[in-house]
Amino acid sequence: MSVAIIRYNAGNIRSVVNALHRLGVDPVLTDDADELRSADKVLFPGQGEARTAMDYLREHHLDEVIKNLTQPVLGICIGQQLLCRHSEEGDTDCLGIIPADVRKFEPSRHEDKVPAMGWQEINVRKGCPLFTGLDGENQTSSSRPYVYFVHSYYVPLCKWTIAQADYILPYSAALHMDNFWATQFHPEKSGKVGEHILKNFLEL
Repeated sequence: MSVAIIRYNAGNIRSVVNALHRLGVDPVLTDDADELRSADKVLFPGQGEARTAMDYLREHHLDEVIKNLTQPVLGICIGQQLLCRHSEEGDTDCLGIIPADVRKFEPSRHEDKVPAMGWQEINVRKGCPLFTGLDGENQTSSSRPYVYFVHSYYVPLCKWTIAQADYILPYSAALHMDNFWATQFHPEKSGKVGEHILKNFLEL
């Protein structure tokens, strides 16, 4: 199986490479359109700022490449946000693959910190293949998976939400539309749960 990671001007990509190595996968890190189109799976991870990232993608024509991928694609963190329609970060038009908008967290209490950083539980949609093995019957708070987040922006709950988290307000921890999957959290930093999610993605 060939796995490609989209190379662009976003940080934290190396940790995704390392996570895949732990699963026995040797991915290619590339911005080459042909390599991305021919891969069996594509990951679109990163941390960064929406407008700068979109400017880079458009300048290198990666925006059209990503939109036209037909194999399973996994966006991670800002990768999830860039798959959406628009972000309040820099008033940025994004890829528009998932017709949802990205909003900035507005703290409502003194203890609300932005960026939201740390481990949170997620409530996953039963039967979703990205979370196979994590969506047991009669999920309770104590049995829900915990994953690691670092973000100041979020996607509200919508018809494409496949996992929910709660910080300041309920929001989309993961999204799915057609062959595009996305997580706001970092599976590569989420221990055994994150490893399980990445393995599920590779098996889609």
